[in-house]
Amino acid sequence: MAIYEPDWSRLQKALSVEAERGFNNIQGKEYRFHEFLQISINKLIEIIPLEAHEVGQKLVGNFARYSQLITEDRQHLIAETHNFLIQAERLLEAQKKLAKNQPPEPSPSPPRRSSTQEVTPPKLPELDQGLKELVGPRNSDLLARLGIYTIYDLLYYYPRDHIDYARQVPIKELEPGETVTIVAEVKRCNCFSSPKNRHLTILELIVKDRTGQLKISRFYAGNRYSNKGWQHKQKYNYPPGAIIAASGLVKKNKYGITLDNPELEILDRADSHAASMKIGRVLPVYPLSEGIGADLVRKAVLAALPAANKLPESLPPKLREKYQLIEISDAITNIHFPPTVTG
Repeated sequence: MAIYEPDWSRLQKALSVEAERGFNNIQGKEYRFHEFLQISINKLIEIIPLEAHEVGQKLVGNFARYSQLITEDRQHLIAETHNFLIQAERLLEAQKKLAKNQPPEPSPSPPRRSSTQEVTPPKLPELDQGLKELVGPRNSDLLARLGIYTIYDLLYYYPRDHIDYARQVPIKELEPGETVTIVAEVKRCNCFSSPKNRHLTILELIVKDRTGQLKISRFYAGNRYSNKGWQHKQKYNYPPGAIIAASGLVKKNKYGITLDNPELEILDRADSHAASMKIGRVLPVYPLSEGIGADLVRKAVLAALPAANKLPESLPPKLREKYQLIEISDAITNIHFPPTVTG
C-alpha cells in the first residue's frame, strides 16, 4: 500500500483561499472545500500518531456540517484546522526521525515531540486574560474604551451588522444598494488634491472588465496624502493594464453607477485571490468610538476565537444530543471517500 504523503502547502493554501473568499465553501476542480478537507484529514488520521486522532476526527465531523455553520463558526473551524495541520506536520517529522534512530532537533516554540510522547495542544488564552498579550498595550487601551478588557469581553462583543463583500459580480450587473467586489483592469488613473479642500486627496480610476467600464474614486483625508510625491506614487501603483479588486457599496450619482469609496487591492492576475481582510469577505460591523478603527476590533476578535473552546456550553443536553445524532447521520450519508491507492 502506498504511504500517503501530505501536501502541507496545498492544505494550508486551501484554508487561506477559503478565508479570502469569505468562507463560502468554494468549489475546487474536484471537490468543494469542506469535502477536500474531510478527505485530507481522514488520510492524515491514518498516518499520524494515535494521540492526535481525536482532534482530527472532531475536525472531520465539523467539516461534514460545514454548510450549516455560520461564518463565525467557519472562521473558528479553519483556525483550529490550521493549528492541527502544523501540529500534525511536526508529529510526522518527529516520527520519521525516530524511525531513522535520529533524535528530533530542538525547536524553540513549540518543541518537537516524539510519537511516544503525549501531544500537548497549543495553549489557549484564558477567558479572564487581559488583552495586552493579544493586541499590545496601546490597542488594549483603545479596546478598553469600548468596555472590552478581557478575552471573554472580546468574544461577547457582538457585531451590530454585517457587510457582504464576498459577492463578485461583473460591472454590467452592478445594482445600487448592493455591497460587492469587482475584478477589473485599470484603464486610467489620476490622483490629485480636491480643488475645494487641499487636505482631501482623490484617487480616481477608470476600470473595465469584459462587460463594461466603471469610474471609481477613493478619498484620503490628511496632509500626508496631499504630498505630491505620495500622489505620483499612486499613479505608479495603478498603471494602465493593472488588475485590481475593488469592494464597496454600489451607488448611483449624476455620472452613473460607481462604488462608494471602495477598498482596493492590486492582483497579479484576474484569477488571483485578494489577501486583504476586507476584499471578497463578509465583514462584521462593530459599535465603535472615535479613534478606534473597525479593523482593530476585527483582528482582535479573530485572534481571540480559539479561546471560544473554553466558553461554557449553552445548549441543553437533549438538544446537544439531537444535533450530535444529526452530525453522525450526515457524516455517514454525505461523505464518499475515494478508494485507498494501492502500490
